[in-house]
Amino acid sequence: MIGLLRIGNCVMAGFAAVIGAGIVCGMTRLPIPGMFLLFSSVFLITGAGNAINDFFDADIDAINKPTRPIPSGRVSRNAALYLSLLLFGSGILLSFTIGTICLAIAIANSVLLIAYAHSLKRTVLAGNLCIGYLTGSTFLFGGALFGFPGIIRTSGLFALAVLATVAREIAKDIEDVDGDSALGLVTFPISVGIERAGLVASIFGMIAILLSPLPYFAGFSVWYLIVVLFADISFLVAILRLRRGDVAGSSKLFKAGMAIALAAFVAGAGAGAGTVSGTTIAML
Repeated sequence: MIGLLRIGNCVMAGFAAVIGAGIVCGMTRLPIPGMFLLFSSVFLITGAGNAINDFFDADIDAINKPTRPIPSGRVSRNAALYLSLLLFGSGILLSFTIGTICLAIAIANSVLLIAYAHSLKRTVLAGNLCIGYLTGSTFLFGGALFGFPGIIRTSGLFALAVLATVAREIAKDIEDVDGDSALGLVTFPISVGIERAGLVASIFGMIAILLSPLPYFAGFSVWYLIVVLFADISFLVAILRLRRGDVAGSSKLFKAGMAIALAAFVAGAGAGAGTVSGTTIAML
């Protein structure tokens, strides 16, 4: 049953939330209880989303991924459903102990994860946008540990994560056009054509590049500008490769650019971190 959760994804999502909080107050000043609650809540909700995805995709996985827990017979569909509901409930309950904003994000994300697994993933572009939001929202969730000031502090990383993720998701769909067509799926590239889909992905990437300097003017140190420059280069090369038809290479570069952008936020937050009051931190 543990295979339903995809532990690696859950761990990465949990750490993303912790990093989001660290951007606000500094990684070395993070309150241990707050870190634990953030990580655990995101871990559980991410695992729930993966489990409910396997529940809805059982028939498709029986053909494409017969070794997954449900089609292999290791787990029943009902067990996957009950596990996902238990994890969703546990994750939302933990978020309630963190704060109202975290609770609202946890509920919204849980609803979106269920909607994505049920139908959004098969809806043109909506599924890509949903994944983009869900990826970026983990950083907002971490920032929300410190209320609205934390949300504002992490909004730049949220925006870059959304834009880069949507661009990468479209690129991945372009790469999978042949297989998706054979399965009768109607993805964004299949619907509008590979050329137009590539153009839209490139636009998302360019917007990410153009917006990337803004956090510096919001109080991040010059180290942010220095490191994010390398992220912008990665995004730019990804766009150029996508336009030249190297979809696989483009997808990898979008992912690498997002990792560098994350490092830029951590590096740049050093000077501005700690703007949240010591009283707030002590209470967590």
